[in-house]
Amino acid sequence: MRPLLASAFAVLLLALPAAAQDAPRTITVSGMGEVTAVPDMAFVTLGAQSEAATADEALSATSTAVAAALEVLTGAGIEERDIQTSGISLSPRMVWPTDGTGSPRIDGYVASNQLTVRVRDLTALGDVLDAVVKSGANMLGGVTFALSEPRATEDAARRAAVEDARARAELYASAAGVTLGAVQQISEDSFAQPMARMMAAEASMADAAPPPVAPGELTVSARVQMVYAIGE
Repeated sequence: MRPLLASAFAVLLLALPAAAQDAPRTITVSGMGEVTAVPDMAFVTLGAQSEAATADEALSATSTAVAAALEVLTGAGIEERDIQTSGISLSPRMVWPTDGTGSPRIDGYVASNQLTVRVRDLTALGDVLDAVVKSGANMLGGVTFALSEPRATEDAARRAAVEDARARAELYASAAGVTLGAVQQISEDSFAQPMARMMAAEASMADAAPPPVAPGELTVSARVQMVYAIGE
């Protein structure tokens, strides 16, 4: 049996270099593509917060303010499908003894109600925010700009990523003194459509002028990984 085993190991060792030579020679690269676009819609987080002696009073005051805000939004042409309740909370307001002894006691309640609103007409965004605040809303969490039809911009970023990967592969092949072969594999590493944000604003000045709004640009990015064969 030992001579047979020795022969088998010898055959295996002879076969390993041949298998290594048969392995495909490839170049693996990553590519990044970025495309900018002007946003055409915005998401606004707004609502109302109230404090009162009882939970019912706090919740009632908040509900009244949000109901008024909803009426303003629909009156401004915002469709029902673009308005969504994103948070409702009610919590006790605790007071701790100043001397550090004893237990805390409840000294009223705080209620809040938040809405997430999609505004499809950016030219009206400032007036909408102004009208909502004047109606009684006192919470404005910020504005996020986005694209309503992002597919064309996303595809442009993907094409740019592929072109970038191709250029990298050609550079590496030239530097290594080999020719670049056909594409063997393509995978999308990541994709991102970042949404530009405005900082949260105070909503306590009901007589203030409509806030100016500058949507700016969005940067849509894509990253791909590509594997090329090394030509003969």
